[in-house]
Amino acid sequence: MKRRGVLNAELARALATLGHTDTVVVGDCGLPRPPGVRTIDLALVAGIPRFADVLQVLADELVVEATTIASEAPSANAEAVDLVRSLFGEPAQIPNEEFKVRCASARLFVRTGEATPYANVILRCGVPF
Repeated sequence: MKRRGVLNAELARALATLGHTDTVVVGDCGLPRPPGVRTIDLALVAGIPRFADVLQVLADELVVEATTIASEAPSANAEAVDLVRSLFGEPAQIPNEEFKVRCASARLFVRTGEATPYANVILRCGVPF
């Protein structure tokens, strides 16, 4: 048995396949999942697991070179935006409708149980060297 890191076998496998510039969407339970994008659905019930918990784990697992959020997020969910900033630096901002369009080109979509508005981020993978 693994001692640490992601224990969810499907998520661990998906993370191990990511490369430089691949994108990962971490979405709340209401963000539409685009057809054709591999989805790891972690949602158990509304609020579990929280966006913050999932994002912290992914921050420990991935090299992230950039992030993108919806421009509506800072006024609707400052806590989620502050978390993204604290983990990865200043995120790029685009309108929510464009954010949803960009989700369709993601390599991976991770659905959380988060039930607060705009608790969503696109992570662009970097390299550790």
